Order: sequence, then C-alpha cells, then structure tokens
Amino acid sequence: MLSSFAHGVKAFIDRNRLLKTDGFYLLALSGGCDSVALLRVMIELGYRFAAVHCNFQLRGEESQRDELFCEQLCLAQKVPFHRVHFDTKTYAKLHRVSIEMAARELRYRYFEQLRKDLGADAILVAHHNDDSVETFLLNLIRGTGIHGLLGIKPQNGFIVRPLLPIGRSDIEAYLSGIGQAFVTDCSNQIANVKRNMIRLKVLPLLREINPSVSDSITSTAKRLGLVAQTFDKAMTESIAAVTSHQGADKCVIDIRQLKKETAPEYTLYSILKKYAFSSAQIESIACSLDAPSGRKWLSKSHELVVSRGQLIVVPLLQDANRSLSLPEPGRYVWDDVMKFDVTLCDIPSDFSPSRSKNIVTLAADSVRFPLLVRHVHKGDRFRPLGMKGSKLVNDLLTDLKLSLDEKQRQLVVVDAADKIIWVVGRRIDDSVSVTSETTEILRLQVL
Repeated sequence: MLSSFAHGVKAFIDRNRLLKTDGFYLLALSGGCDSVALLRVMIELGYRFAAVHCNFQLRGEESQRDELFCEQLCLAQKVPFHRVHFDTKTYAKLHRVSIEMAARELRYRYFEQLRKDLGADAILVAHHNDDSVETFLLNLIRGTGIHGLLGIKPQNGFIVRPLLPIGRSDIEAYLSGIGQAFVTDCSNQIANVKRNMIRLKVLPLLREINPSVSDSITSTAKRLGLVAQTFDKAMTESIAAVTSHQGADKCVIDIRQLKKETAPEYTLYSILKKYAFSSAQIESIACSLDAPSGRKWLSKSHELVVSRGQLIVVPLLQDANRSLSLPEPGRYVWDDVMKFDVTLCDIPSDFSPSRSKNIVTLAADSVRFPLLVRHVHKGDRFRPLGMKGSKLVNDLLTDLKLSLDEKQRQLVVVDAADKIIWVVGRRIDDSVSVTSETTEILRLQVL
C-alpha cells in the first residue's frame, strides 16, 4: 500500500506524464533530505533507476561523508550506484565562473553523458516546491520577464522533477515517518549566497506577513503560466509581423511596423535576445528607432545597424582587414561558403561577356598578378565599366541600395598595382574590359 506522500508524487507524475512505468532513469543523489526522499519514493512507486552521486570536493571530510552515506544507502536499498569526483575549484578558475556555476555545469554535463552511455530515459532531480518559490523570488529580485516568474518547470529536456509540488516540511515528515536518515550540508545553513539568503532570511520574514506565502507564490506562478501562454502566442504573431527575414545569418526588422505593435520594446527584446544583446542595449535600441542610418550596436556575436527604416542584425565581421592573395590561376578559399576560381584562356571566336554577377571575363593583358581579395576600404575608387570618370565604391553600393551591413561585407579584387578590377558581384573596372584587341582573357568566378 502506497504512503500518502507516494500517492501525491504519483498523481503529479501521471498528471504531467513525466515518467514511463517501463522506463529506466538516473537519480541525482546528494545525500540530503530531498534527494534521499526522491530515492525512497521512487523505490516505493516501483520505478527502475540508478543513483548518481557527484563529489565536488569542496567541503573536505563532509564531502567524503556524503559520498559514503550515498553508497551505503544504495547498497541497503539495492539500487545501482554511480559516483564521480570533480576538481570544481580548478574548473571554476579555468572557466572564470563561480563555484556554484562550475558545480552546476560539471554536474549536468556528467549526468547527460551518463544518461546517453546507459540508455536512460531521463535524469531525476529532487527540486521541490520551496526551490520553485526561491527561484521565483530570486528572479523577481534580479529583474526578469514574465517567464522568470513561472518558477521551476516539472520537466526541462531530459531533466525531470517528480517532487516539484511537495514542500520541504512534507519531505522531512515523509523521511521521519519511514525512519530514513539523511545528511545535512552545513553550507546551506550559511546566508552567504543569494539563494541561502532568501531561504534563511527573506522567506521567514514573508511568512510573518503571510504564513501561506509559499502557496500564494505558487498559485501566482501558475496563473502567470496561463498568461505566458497567451502572451507567447501574441508575441509570435508580433515577431512575424515586424521581421521580413530571421535566421542565424541575418535578421531584418521593419521599424515602422515595429512602432505599430502593442509592445514594441518587448517584441524587440524577444527577437534580439537570441543574438546576445543585453536588456540595456535593447532598451537603448527601442529608444533610438528614429535614429539616422548608420547607428550601430554590438553584442558579443552580432551587430545591429539602423538602415533605411530597418534594423538589420548580422554576425559580427570577424576581421575587416582580412585578405586573400591570388598569385596565379587556380582555386582559392575565402571561407567555408565562398571560393574564387581564376583561369586564363585564349579568347574564343564567339566570345561574349559573362552575364552572371558571379563570373567576370577581363582582358588578361590589362591585369597584373598577384591579385588580392579584400573588403572595401574607405575612399576606394574605381571606374565602372562604360564610365569616363572614377567613382567611390561606396557611392556605387549606395546607388544599388545596399544596406550598411552589406556595404561592410562587400569584397573587391585588386591587382598588383592596387587597382580595383572588380567590385565582386557588382561591376568591373572599365580599364580591364575585353576589347577587339584582346587575345587572352582572365576569368574570375565566385563559387
């Protein structure tokens, strides 16, 4: 016969379809009351699983005590046991993250690898209702959008939380009722990190105002979850209305349409957070929708430029001074997606100039090797085919209505005399055009 505690956990699992009766799972076991209660109730409910203990080697003898306790508990309960030791301090130093973040990254990376190795269906962790309430308050204090106020999800990918609706007091009562011991992490009793401060100081004060504050926060989070579903649907429609293109390579946002939306700044936030722009940057962009073309913001991975009534987001140009030498005929690689083919041949009797923007045929005797492919420089000039005078390359690109980011990425081919012979994909220089006297042609092709 199941205990009332197990009945509650089972009802939550079934309601959210978290586990399969014939599944196999990994259970994160620290030795504390939460994970020990999860282990005991999973045994009571008849699920098949193996326990996993991570020793972060941060608390000396206490860390060793926890590992030994977990090993003996699993031996007594006939549960398969896995353990791993981490040099957490070294990892944190090498990766320049906090000890807390280092432990989290190490733990979940190991869990996922072990899950794959053993063919487990999911990883069970012992987060409970008090953890969800603490997360709600943490995010509220830090500043967050609506999704930060939903608490912890019952499932996130392969991470499953069967104890999420249960409070800490009920967990402790369950263990006491079955006479199950557990270990206590003394560091959790010190208010030296934000979560501990909320658990030990903030929540007790809130309970003086409202003894049922945890239940109230949980109910609020559930209601916000319903609001978030409606909000997400509206935001999806808003994003579709303002973007003419959206992908990893480029995003184009129509400023005029953006201004018409009910929540322009949040629409902008929903788009730009994917491109690593900070909340402060997005607020600045939202306040600068009337800025002249050329205004620019940079994230760690992308740049956003105001250009002709649009916000254009593209990956950062990694090296504006990059160049590629073409010393002789052959095939040359510019990057993963672009190559240049250079060939020399006699002019055929039925010759006609190429009509493809990616292929040009030039008078070979008018070109001096080596050639060089580079980005456009400020002040670059050339004489477009058919013109008598020279023209700034930037003016040509403006006439072609290229956006600022397209201008920045524009390539040119110059010869040994530093003369621009081809604005790639746009125009050749008049001085290298094929004439009736040309006997040999130089063919340049972008692949």
